[in-house]
Amino acid sequence: MKKYKKPIIVAEIGCNHMGQLDIAYELIDLAKNSGADFVKFQKRNNKELLSKKEYKSPHPNPINSYGSTYGEHREKLEFSIDTHYKLKKYCEEKGIGYSVSVWDLKSAEEVVKLNPEYIKIPSAMNNHHKLLEYLINNYDGQIHISTGMTYKNELESLKTLFKSKNKLKSLVIYSCTSGYPVEANEVCLMELLNLQKIFKDEIFDYAFSGHHKGIAIDISAYTLGATWIERHFTKDRTWKGTDHAASLEAPGMSKLSRNLNTVYDALKFKSQEILDIEKPQRNKLKFKN
Repeated sequence: MKKYKKPIIVAEIGCNHMGQLDIAYELIDLAKNSGADFVKFQKRNNKELLSKKEYKSPHPNPINSYGSTYGEHREKLEFSIDTHYKLKKYCEEKGIGYSVSVWDLKSAEEVVKLNPEYIKIPSAMNNHHKLLEYLINNYDGQIHISTGMTYKNELESLKTLFKSKNKLKSLVIYSCTSGYPVEANEVCLMELLNLQKIFKDEIFDYAFSGHHKGIAIDISAYTLGATWIERHFTKDRTWKGTDHAASLEAPGMSKLSRNLNTVYDALKFKSQEILDIEKPQRNKLKFKN
């Protein structure tokens, strides 16, 4: 019979700091005070990740751009690895976990030296086998992988790679729909069950990365087996940028944390046939034969 683990809540700050360290610190504080267990940032080497044409092209949605080209936009939102060291130290001081998604090999090399508790691979890069192999061979922590926009054969290839390196038990797999934001009928929560059919109990854990509105769906994801619940997080959903609209603000994160932990407390069998709290009611109300 399934035994539920305590939920782990990840506030994904990503690039919602808008390239400003003071805002990043403020978001860490807000996440901690809202009950999150981890914050997650991201690390990209944009000149490795983007072609010259992509780097010099305009942002596809100019209203969200922080530069005259997509490359300038991405650079504006990118923290140096030295800044990530500061972020990690600040998280340690505040008593919240620090983590980061890496999008390319150079970023992975830098973040491995930083040695966070876990490193995330975004859905866009879960078929980048050189990146995956680098982490498998050079990093001893957990590797978390999102599975949005991914074919079943790619998932099976992912499992084969980790199994060949005897690293399945370091793997956390996320159910995810890659849209910002997505409607409830696009979340497709039952995909968690398909992931469980592929990876079974051979991996460390299952997770859910949500880009939807509200918090009801996250509770359902938890009851379906996702221990890790990751949501984009911001101070103000109206701020400029792609991810803010799909993010929770502090009050929403607080409610999510409260509700997940309440459901965790409730997901159990009775410890005895008649609970102590029921005995007075039984004596008072139960029909007596």
